[in-house]
Amino acid sequence: MEPTIVKEKRFCPECGREIVGRADKMFCSDACRNNYNNNVNKDSTNLMRNTNNKLRKNYRILSELNPKDKAKVEKKVLIKKGFDFDTITAVLNAKTGNTYYFIYDQGYQELENDVFLVFRKED
Repeated sequence: MEPTIVKEKRFCPECGREIVGRADKMFCSDACRNNYNNNVNKDSTNLMRNTNNKLRKNYRILSELNPKDKAKVEKKVLIKKGFDFDTITAVLNAKTGNTYYFIYDQGYQELENDVFLVFRKED
């Protein structure tokens, strides 16, 4: 007589329906998987969401103005495009006395006469 294998029922963590299919399947459908992951990974506060949006915008601006790894840009151009000088990811104070500001790998340094050097940080 062969032993009877009893499979334990599994249920979708998003909607609660029974999961049918592979043993390692975790959700009943792609829609439930997507909804679950979107809810888990969404920014939990308006502050985080707004800060991330500002960082993305600043990054896009610097990338657009810096197509070849280094460029000089007037402050008024950055302001016109909506660049937020208060939203950065890092500051580097070099031994030379220069201060460099970063949004991820895009950096900038204030030069003279409201001109900025925009550059890409090397890995």
